[in-house]
Amino acid sequence: MKLVSYRDQGKPRFGAIVGDRVVDLARWSAICREKHPSQAPIPVRIEDFFEDIETLEPVLKTIVAAFLTGGVGYPDASKPLSEVKLLAPIRRPPKTICVARNYAEHAKEAGLEISPIPILFARFSSTFVADGDPVVVPTVSDDLDWEGELAVIIGKDTKGRRLSKAEAMDYVFGYSIFNDVTVRDYQFRVTQYTAGKNFRASGPFGPVIVTADEIADPHKLDIKTTLNGEQMQFANTDTMIYDIPTILENISEFIDLEAGDVIPTGTPAGVGFKRKPPIFLKDGDTITVEIPGIGVLSNPVVGEGKH
Repeated sequence: MKLVSYRDQGKPRFGAIVGDRVVDLARWSAICREKHPSQAPIPVRIEDFFEDIETLEPVLKTIVAAFLTGGVGYPDASKPLSEVKLLAPIRRPPKTICVARNYAEHAKEAGLEISPIPILFARFSSTFVADGDPVVVPTVSDDLDWEGELAVIIGKDTKGRRLSKAEAMDYVFGYSIFNDVTVRDYQFRVTQYTAGKNFRASGPFGPVIVTADEIADPHKLDIKTTLNGEQMQFANTDTMIYDIPTILENISEFIDLEAGDVIPTGTPAGVGFKRKPPIFLKDGDTITVEIPGIGVLSNPVVGEGKH
C-alpha cells in the first residue's frame, strides 16, 4: 500500500493511493461498516492510526481491498490523485531520529572518520515540508545543502524492550523519502547538529509511505538526488555502514521506539558543501530525491521572505 496524508477542505486526512485515486480511508471505512458494523473505524488522521495500529492495520488492508472491488461507485470516498494536495505523510510523528555519516563515501568526502556506532540527532516535525512545497533559504546563511535519504517508518512500540538485530525488522511498518536539508555553517559552528538540522521549512518528507510488504529488500534501493535536473547524489542502500536492524537496535538501547516514528537513515556522497567550488541551494532551484519503488520527492527553493 501507498499511504498519504492530504488536505481536504483545509484539514488533513488519511488516505491510500489506489490506482490514480486517493481513497479517504475514514470515509470509506464508514461505508464498509454499514455492512460490517463490528469493524473498527479508520481514523481521519494518520497519527491516530499509529496510536492504535495493532488493531487497525488488518482493517486497513481489508477496506483497501474492498475499495478495489467497487469503491469508485462512491464518489465521496475518493478523489483523483491529480486533484489532491499531499502533505508530509506523518505531520506530527512521536519523534524523528536521523542517522548521520552512514555512507563511507560521504564520510570520506566530508573528511570525517567513520563512527564505531551510529551517529544520531533529532529532527523537529515543525521543520517538515511536503512534496511540492518550498524549502526556504534563511536570511542568516547561504550555506543550504541537500541530503537525500531513505526513511524508515516504525510500526510497533518497543514498550521498554531493547531490540535485537534479528527482531528489528518486525518493527518496521514502511518506508518513505526524506531530504535532510542542512544549514552547514550552523551545523558545524558547534559540535552538535541541532540548529543546522532544524531550520524552518528545511525537512522535505514524502510523498508517500510504502508499506514494508511492497519493498523486497530496503538494503537494495537506489537513491538519486538531482538539483535542477542535474544528478548530485547516486548510491544504493546496500552501501550503508549501518543497516536498518543495527540502527534500530542502537536506538532502542536508550529510548523506546513508537509506532509512527520516522528514522531517516543517512545520506550518500555528493552533498554540496564539499564540492569544488561548493554548491548550495538558492532561490529558484528545484531539489529532487528519487527512490524507485517509493517515489519522487521534489521541492522548489525560495528565499526567506518569499515563502
